[in-house]
Amino acid sequence: MNTIIRTVDADYPDPSVIAEAAEILQKGGLVAFPTETVYGLGGSGLNGDACKRIYEAKGRPSDNPLILHISQLSELRPIVREIPDASRKLAEAFWPGPLTMIFPKSENIPPEATGGLDTVAVRFPSHPVAMALIRAAGLPIAAPSANASGKPSPTRASHVAFDLEGRIDMILDGGPAEWGLESTIVDVSVTPPMILRPGAITKEMMERVVGEVQVDPAILEKPSADLRPKAPGMKYTHYSPKAEVYLVRGDLTAVQEKINALAAEEMAAGKKVGVLATEESRKGYHATTVLSAGSRNRLEEIGANLFKMLRKFDFLETDIVYAEVYPLEGEGMAIMNRLQKSAGYRYIEAEDGKEREEK
Repeated sequence: MNTIIRTVDADYPDPSVIAEAAEILQKGGLVAFPTETVYGLGGSGLNGDACKRIYEAKGRPSDNPLILHISQLSELRPIVREIPDASRKLAEAFWPGPLTMIFPKSENIPPEATGGLDTVAVRFPSHPVAMALIRAAGLPIAAPSANASGKPSPTRASHVAFDLEGRIDMILDGGPAEWGLESTIVDVSVTPPMILRPGAITKEMMERVVGEVQVDPAILEKPSADLRPKAPGMKYTHYSPKAEVYLVRGDLTAVQEKINALAAEEMAAGKKVGVLATEESRKGYHATTVLSAGSRNRLEEIGANLFKMLRKFDFLETDIVYAEVYPLEGEGMAIMNRLQKSAGYRYIEAEDGKEREEK
């Protein structure tokens, strides 16, 4: 398959290009497109065969649900069975934007779009290209992140092409994604609402709108093998570069000393060692490659750069990556959720040097 790549202005996408992409979706094809979070791999959310093609193109497990994208609130009613009061308040506060809500699904949605569940994940993105494409297609677009399953999510069209060129029909290149981490997912089919994946819309932000919001323990714990995921990214290893990734935890001085000692040993054995640091700490490390994801005082910057940095380690053929950890408040929870999955929940304690797997 020859993948068509079209460049579009992120703010004022060419209607003729959007119409070309919309026609592909209407015929059951696949189109990768930018959103404000990451690039999505879109297919018709009403077409079970198109949804199957998404799973096949990504190599994605079939029980990992997709997210349906809409372009206006009136498009929600036909795809859900009920609209809880909490979801109305959250939609008023955060839609369009980087928030996905899980509803009881209507009979219009094929099981292939939901991993066989009786709920459906829905998002109303704010990116002009995404909104124009959904409107032109005239249907909800089922779209997980546009990467090979398990790899870091794509924040640029070049990332999509690297993973999926030849497997999908079209890529719309609208420049870099703004947020860099996938949307927050909150289950509004339960009371109180429960966060299933953290993102830019934080627990604290939602609680100011609807009161109590719970957090699923699977966000920061290794999920059990028999977990049936209710939202994308809950069960499987994700965001992983080819390198082995370890999270090093403790006081920053101890973390730097431990990483430098480990890096020296690995480099002496002929391995390429990477360190994922911050602007404040990067000069304290000695390794083959030291990358800064941004300032520790601006977690949104680190979130926006995280997947780009993990992919860069791949490009540099790094063998081992040691990464600092972040606080679990605010967007730090989203960053740590992605880093833990990237590392397979492997931690090294800086003070005693012991390796532990987070349970």
